[in-house]
Amino acid sequence: MISALNRLVALVEERLTGELDLAGLAGAVGTTEYHLRRMFSSLSGMPLSEYVRRRRMTVAAADVVRGEDDLLAIAVRYGYGSTEAFGRAFRAVHGASPGEVRRDGGPLRTQPQLRFRLTVEGNTPVDTRVVDRPAFRLVGHATRVPLQHRGVNPHIQRHIAALPAEEHQRLKDLGDTEPTGLLQVSDDVDPDAAEGSELTYLHGVAVSGDTPAPDDLDAIEVPAGRWAVFRTTGAYPRVLQDAWAATATEWFPANPWRLRPGPSIVTILDRAPDFSTATCELWLPVEPA
Repeated sequence: MISALNRLVALVEERLTGELDLAGLAGAVGTTEYHLRRMFSSLSGMPLSEYVRRRRMTVAAADVVRGEDDLLAIAVRYGYGSTEAFGRAFRAVHGASPGEVRRDGGPLRTQPQLRFRLTVEGNTPVDTRVVDRPAFRLVGHATRVPLQHRGVNPHIQRHIAALPAEEHQRLKDLGDTEPTGLLQVSDDVDPDAAEGSELTYLHGVAVSGDTPAPDDLDAIEVPAGRWAVFRTTGAYPRVLQDAWAATATEWFPANPWRLRPGPSIVTILDRAPDFSTATCELWLPVEPA
């Protein structure tokens, strides 16, 4: 995976003024575009689209300062159909318009070219199992929320708090298959996993594929497939979020599996009365790499 990410970075440099054939690259290195995007964002801390924009604006700034071409020609060179669109992207990176930078020589904010390197960590074993599950259904109450990588997501918190206490018990009684218990489900996540991008969050349970879902509940159909299940214990939600990040930095590079599209699921197996600590399982859909 480290090699694949570095080939992706090299491809970005080659295609700063053209289109990226990300699907072609993913196929050439034996992975999928979905997995490549998720690993890139997890390890670099930014979506691939944001990195490409920053690199393009870094290189475009040199063309702006040199002043050999008009701004429309530069905009078109870097894939923008107008000086206005180019100017917005340029200002978002550099904090100044192309005209101001051409006049004053700055300010300029450089995005260095990324290099992914393997570091020796992994001194803490990861409690994981890989399970093969038939098709099942996730049922419960769904809403759209912004993605938040750290801390308690207040949008999710409000969504759950709005449900009456008897509804939680009703859902528990409805669940009849793994993952067991009340579940925290994230679906329709942007492949770049960008902070603030929207996802579907479902508070509910898992039921067998032939179990009918009540009409008043939302449902997500989950096809048959394999799942990597990671168990965590400790401060909640920090330990769970750390484990989520470690799947990209440690587990996937060390194991012959890759992410496949599908919901990610968290089940709480045990917790303190104030929810300060918890034992959880994180379920991620995987396929052989």
